[in-house]
Amino acid sequence: MAGLIGVAVNRMPAADVEVSADLVRRLLADQHPDLARLPVEFLANGWDNELYRVGDGLLARLPRRALGAEIIKNEQRWLPGLASRLPLPIPCPERTGVPAHGYPYPWSVVPYLPGVPAAQAGSFDPAGAATAVGGFLGALHVPAPADAPANPVRGVPLAERAGQDGQDLADRDAVLRGWDAVLAAPRYDGPPVWLHGDLHPANILVNDGQVSGVIDFGDLTAGDPAGDLSVAWMLLPLDCHDSFWSAYQAAGGRAGDALRTRAKGWALNLAIVFLAHSEDNPVLLEAGRHTLSAVLEDQRGPVG
Repeated sequence: MAGLIGVAVNRMPAADVEVSADLVRRLLADQHPDLARLPVEFLANGWDNELYRVGDGLLARLPRRALGAEIIKNEQRWLPGLASRLPLPIPCPERTGVPAHGYPYPWSVVPYLPGVPAAQAGSFDPAGAATAVGGFLGALHVPAPADAPANPVRGVPLAERAGQDGQDLADRDAVLRGWDAVLAAPRYDGPPVWLHGDLHPANILVNDGQVSGVIDFGDLTAGDPAGDLSVAWMLLPLDCHDSFWSAYQAAGGRAGDALRTRAKGWALNLAIVFLAHSEDNPVLLEAGRHTLSAVLEDQRGPVG
C-alpha cells in the first residue's frame, strides 16, 4: 500500500518557550495598548501555537516553538491578501507583534470566528456547506507566486508521499484498487495554486447550521488543488458532491475527471493517515472512518 500513509507517528512536541496569559497581557500593554484592558483567557494550544481569547472578538496567536514562528510569518505575509477575496471569514492577522519580554517570536492578533468545527457540530446544512466550501476553494485556488510557502507533503503528486504498509483494513483490497486508479490518473499539469493545505472538518467552522469560517492555515502552500478538494468526501454526503463541484467551478476553479480522481485519492490517503495516527484524537479518528467509508461507497457507485 505504498504511498497511502505519509505521516509518521508523532506526539505533541514539547514547547520551546513558555507562553502564558500574563505574557500576553504584557505584550499587548507594550505593543497594542488599546487592547490592554481587555480580559485575556487561555483557549487552546496545538503543536505549534497557543491561542488566548482577548475580549469577545479577538484571539492572540503565539508560537510555542520555532516552527510555529515560521507559520506565523507566513500567515502575516500572505493571509491579508488572500482574505480580501475569499467568501468566508478566515483568521487573518489584524495586529502583529514582535519579540519582547524574553519571548523570542513574532505573534498575531486575529479575529475570533464564532462557531464550532464541523467535525463536532451536532448537525449542519450539507447542501449549504457544499456551496459554501466549493465556492471558497474556487476563490482560493488561483495561481500562487513563486515565493509562496513550500510544503514537501502538501500539493504534491500522491505517488511522491512516503508510504508505510501494514494497516489492518477490512476493505484492504478495495483500498488498493482505489489507490491504483489514483496512480493511473493524469498528474496535475497546471500552475501551482494557493492551497489551504489542511482542509478537513475540524478546520471548517459551523454556526447555526451554516458554514461560518475556515481556520488553521498553518500548512498554507501552493500546488495541485486536489488535496484541498478531498474535503468533499470528508464533509459532504455523496449526493451533495455535484453542488460542491458546481460551486467550485462557478467561483473560478477548474474541474475535470482527472482532478476528481486525484481529490478522491487524497481523501483515501488522509483517511488512512487519520485512522493510523489519531488514536488519541477521537475527532480525527472518526473523520478517518467516515472518509474511508465515503470513498469506498463512491468507488462502488450507485446500487441498482
